[in-house]
Formats: sequence, C-alpha cells, structure tokens
Amino acid sequence: MDTKPIKMHLRSSNITEGKSRAPNRSMYYGMGYREGDFGKPMVGVANGHSTITPCNSGLQKLADAAVEGIQEAGGNPQIFGTPTISDGMAMGTEGMKYSLVSREVISDCVETCVQGQWMDGVVVIGGCDKNMPGGLMGMLRANVPAIYVYGGTILPGKWNGQDLNIVSVFEAVGQNAAGKMSDEDLKAIEQHAIPGTGSCGGMYTANTMSSAFEALGISLPYSSTMANVHEEKVKSAKESAKVLIEAIKKDIKPRDIVTRKSIENAVSVIMATGGSTNAVLHFLAIAHTAGVEWTIDDFERIRQKTPVLCDLKPSGRALAVDLHVAGGIPQVMKILLNAGLLHGDCLTITGKTIAEVLKDVPDAPPEQSVIHTIENAMYKQGHLAILKGNLSPEGAVAKITGLKNPVITGPARVFDDEQSALQAILDGKIKAGDVMVLRYLGPKGGPGMPEMLAPTGALIGAGLGESVGLITDGRFSGGTWGMVVGHVAPEAAAGGTIALVHEGDSITIDAHQLKLELNVPEAEIAKRRAGWKAPAPRYTRGVQAKFAFNASSASKGAVLDNF
Repeated sequence: MDTKPIKMHLRSSNITEGKSRAPNRSMYYGMGYREGDFGKPMVGVANGHSTITPCNSGLQKLADAAVEGIQEAGGNPQIFGTPTISDGMAMGTEGMKYSLVSREVISDCVETCVQGQWMDGVVVIGGCDKNMPGGLMGMLRANVPAIYVYGGTILPGKWNGQDLNIVSVFEAVGQNAAGKMSDEDLKAIEQHAIPGTGSCGGMYTANTMSSAFEALGISLPYSSTMANVHEEKVKSAKESAKVLIEAIKKDIKPRDIVTRKSIENAVSVIMATGGSTNAVLHFLAIAHTAGVEWTIDDFERIRQKTPVLCDLKPSGRALAVDLHVAGGIPQVMKILLNAGLLHGDCLTITGKTIAEVLKDVPDAPPEQSVIHTIENAMYKQGHLAILKGNLSPEGAVAKITGLKNPVITGPARVFDDEQSALQAILDGKIKAGDVMVLRYLGPKGGPGMPEMLAPTGALIGAGLGESVGLITDGRFSGGTWGMVVGHVAPEAAAGGTIALVHEGDSITIDAHQLKLELNVPEAEIAKRRAGWKAPAPRYTRGVQAKFAFNASSASKGAVLDNF
C-alpha cells in the first residue's frame, strides 16, 4: 500500500509543521515519534474496551489490530477511550436511565478528541447498544474520514439442547413467576445464557445498528454479523483501519456517506431484518447530526414498501451468527437492491458504491432458512410501525411482527415507574385484555428514557405477550416483542396525553390503522390537562439533570442540541 505523505488532506499538519509549532512536535517526540512521522496522517482509535460488559470486554484485540493496520498503511495511531453502559446489566435499575445518556457522552468523547487533537481520521470501535449511534454521531460532528468497527456478536448459550441469549433470562423470570419453570431451571438459564464475549445475539439493538451501519456504507461488508470470538473479526478490524487510510487519501468523509438516500438504505435493511425499535430513535438523532432531512414519518414510508426477509429473534428463530452463515447483510442488501428497494449509487467508505460492493453477491441465497426471498418474505411489510392518535400526536413506535392480531382495546393499568409495573405482572395482577401504561419514563421524565425489557419479558414469560397491551414513553430493548408501543410523544413529563390517562380508561392500540387512542371525550381530556402539574425533576445536578433539561422529544431523536 502507498504510504507516501498525503499532506493535501492532513489537518494535523497545521499543528506539526513550521518552527512556531516546535512545542507541539516536542509533545509527540515524548511519545516516541520521529521527524518522518509528521508527514503521516494522525488517526484516532476510539476504543470502547471495558470489562463492564461482555459486549465490550472483547474489544481490545480489535483496537490492537486497528493500530497495526494504521501503522502498516503509513499512519500514526492515537488511541483514546470511550465509555459504555451495559443495557443488559442496568436493566430494571436506576442505572438504566444512564444508557441513552451514554449515547451523548460517547459522541461528545469522539468529537472532543478528534477535534481537540486535530486528527485526520478516526476508527471507532464499540460493541454495546449506544456505542454505535454515539460513535457515528461523533464521527459526523467531526466529519473527518472515519470508519466504524463493530465489536461483534456473541455466540449462543446452551442448556438442555436449546440455544440461549440474554432475552431467554428475562422471559424465564416471567415463566418462573407464573409457575411454569422451576427455580433450578431459571438458575441454569441465568448461568448459561451468556457464554463469552460479544453483543447480545439476536437482531437486538447492537446487531440492528451494526447491520444498519454496514448498509450505510460506514462499515466493511460482512463485518456486522461476525462473532467477537472468531478470528475473522480481528482481521476485519485490521482491514478497516487500512481502508480508512485510503479514505483519508481520497478525503471521503462521513457526511459524504450518510445522506438521505443512504439512511433510506439503512432503514430498509432494519425493516428487512426485523431490527430494534431503538433504531428509530437513533436514526432520527443520526440524521439530525448529519444535517439530513428525516422525520419519524419517513420510517413508516419505508416500512410500507419493505418486506421482512429474515427469520431472526426476538420475534423469529435465528441469531446473528446464523444470519452471517446464510450470507450476512450483503445477501439481504442484494435481494433488496434487485427489487429496487435500495439506492445502489450511494458511496461507501471503501470508495465504491453500494452496487459495486454487492456486485459479486449472489442474487439469491443458497438453500437455508434464515434469509427469505422477496416472494417468500416473512411479512410483506416492515415491522416497525409508527402509530399516531390523541395519545401520540408526534408518533409512537410499535414492533408488530410475530403478532397474530396487533389490535387491542382494553382498560388502562397505569404505572408511574417500571418497578411497580413489573411487580404487578409477577404478582399475577395483570390479566389478558389489559393495556398497561408505563409513563414518566421518557427522555425528560426518566430521565434518560430507560428500556422496559423486564416487564415485557415478564409478560412473554407469563404467556401474556399477545393478550396484554403495553404503552410507554420510555423505550424497549431490541429483544422485546409483543403488543407493545414505545416512544410515545409528547412524553408524560412534557404534558403529553399519556400523563392524563386514569386507571380503567379505555385505550386502543391498532397497528392496522396506525392508531393509538385514549377513548375518553376531548372535553374530559381538556379538563384533566388543565389540572395537570409537571412533576419536579428527578435530578437537579450532574449528567442526568443536563440531559433532562436539554433532551428533545423522542420524535426528534432525544438529541441535546436541537435548539
């Protein structure tokens, strides 16, 4: 590979050239640099490694491989860290409220280091859910050549001949509480569900975002479904770094790649793979950061023309490792491209277009059961429906795959926190036909919009997944499925109608008509609104207080700079 100096694109040359910059160069000499290094690009490696979570505890080897790749391609690697919060570990606790906050902290870290050190490019490496949108948002803000390296998925756990994953544990809790599973089996599932490093194994949020990034063209082909423990993941990280050096030479920047058309490609892949509801929130934020015109209604537009092609958990059967063996995201994209459902002319970090990247991918997958053809699609339309009505005039997000009939009208069971809602399920107080309302859990009210995997998992485990509705201004895990609607906006803390629901009120969820309605006369709703008072902030200092004060509506991505 050509390693000649490429000064025409080097921002760092402003720091390292000339006599007036000698003090700056002196700092680099202290780290072992030599005079010849100053003609090479300074390339950041944003390393999300931590021992906090299995999602990130296998990242160091990828960062090391990226450093080797940068050096071999003629660059100077500059490593810095980014934090992570494990959704799986924080779920159901006060710590879960820091998860979405961490998306903003990660993006701040990437932007601050890249801009503060005037880097010429950056490799961002992450595994857990918020690492990816946070990393890409930081890349878009800095807008220097950048590539994303996903940490990789986890292998399935095993118990009694069955594949397990993190959602197996949450559903087992519900089964145990309903008397359908012994304490011994619950403990065994808990101990065997996570066999090692890597991100949660279904088409949950981490694998959804990695797949979408591959579709965007900001990650290498096939990289989004590799397992963390496999050697190909290390090789892909090294190759990613080398591709980035070429992108620096060609001056290919994130905002050249992340466009309205490429976001349409990413959302089409999210729909085709049955991805997480969190993708709606994150791509609203990504589009905002990229300066791309994109609204919550655009998801519904893409949904209505994009079939679900992949039989993947949580509502399907297979895991990301199975998708990888079946042909990975490139195979899914080739099917969509041939059907006219992708923009083939979008640029990728490789310098090639999407059509060029997919040129040698087969038109149809080999015989297997994970990726379906258009003609044999799992569902004719996508699974992430945007519902509106007097309960969600700005929109709410429902995941409707796996449901026999995504329509319910029933009495509201109202909870102002997650813990009391979960306890009601475990105590058998929630009955078929009920519509649970979990509120004051939005971006401002939570604050931090926590995920509701514990109660939704408990509903599934209790056998109530299709007979009980659940609406919330909070979020759901990518592992959630059932008659659930999240991201209800405006949220309760902002005076949204969800704050005005009373116990026993009739609520309708109708995914066929895209409706979310409180069946109460408008005059009564107006009367309740006149008497409503905003609750006092849960936090008045620190990162949570700052997030609650600045966060936009979920319908705008819950970003902090939508001024």
